[in-house]
Amino acid sequence: MTATAPKDAPPAERTSGRGGAPGPERPRPARFTDRIRRGGLPYLFLLPALFFELIVHLVPMVVGVLISFKQLTQFYIRNWQHAPWAGLGNYRLIVDFNAPVGHALLHSFVITCAFTVLAVGFSWLLGTAAAILAQDSFRGRGFLRAIFLTPYALPVYASVITWAFMFQYSNGLINHVLHDELGLTSGPTFWLLGNNSFIALVIVSVWRNWPFAFLVVMAGLQSIPRDLYEASAIDGAGIWQQIRQITMPSLRAVNQVLVLVLFLWTFNEFTTPYVLFGNVAPQAADVISIHIYNSSFVTWNFGAGSAMSVLLLGFLLLVTAAYLLLTSRRRQDV
Repeated sequence: MTATAPKDAPPAERTSGRGGAPGPERPRPARFTDRIRRGGLPYLFLLPALFFELIVHLVPMVVGVLISFKQLTQFYIRNWQHAPWAGLGNYRLIVDFNAPVGHALLHSFVITCAFTVLAVGFSWLLGTAAAILAQDSFRGRGFLRAIFLTPYALPVYASVITWAFMFQYSNGLINHVLHDELGLTSGPTFWLLGNNSFIALVIVSVWRNWPFAFLVVMAGLQSIPRDLYEASAIDGAGIWQQIRQITMPSLRAVNQVLVLVLFLWTFNEFTTPYVLFGNVAPQAADVISIHIYNSSFVTWNFGAGSAMSVLLLGFLLLVTAAYLLLTSRRRQDV
């Protein structure tokens, strides 16, 4: 009479070696779909974005670098591949600051640096002050926050063209208020000409960018525990001591990213000066983006314009790397 194994008994282990000793089962090789599901699926989802990033940004960047080594003018625009090879000639031309082209580029670079420092500084200051003031609860806070974010939500062209009308000499709102209503000026001011064009450009840029600083700082303030302010108030700390000892140190990481983003946006700003002044900006407001545009599409020297763009890219990468290195070292010291 033979014994039968129960129905629910586990299958017998495989035997290997002498004496029928049980051995471990060989792991089944993972299928290709399993490998994708485990580690490669996120990268598969990123492929469309990487493809369009390659087409929209990287390919034009490589073509721009190639054009910077060619004597590409209006005579070769139909067949730019056959433009004469210039080597480093375009770079030598634009960095010769004693020549007219190099001197104009240096002037534009200085104007852009001054414009960036003022615009970023005032945007950060206004955004931080508004975020701190709107941190506490009061009636109408939501409406006030929505009003503060309006310049950032408006289309760039519509908002800048409105400012251009407001800066008009004869019938602009700015001259009407300052001269006709308040009598602060002896006569109407040419805001879009001469040295005043630089002031007008800074005002419009600050008006457009400070709501972004307000939004970022306001989000950073939400991560600061209220217990810190309550404990400091019990210890007798005033509002300025709380801002200096609690708010600003807690916002250090947020401000580091915010200042870098504002710097890159402002230094590369093209839409605001182009809509405000047209394709030929005054000398006092000749920022480098407009200068490169004029070199490429007004004087039709695409080789020199591409060389200027490559140098601008290198400068921004160098400043960004130095800034990140400096801030990371400060964070480690703290």
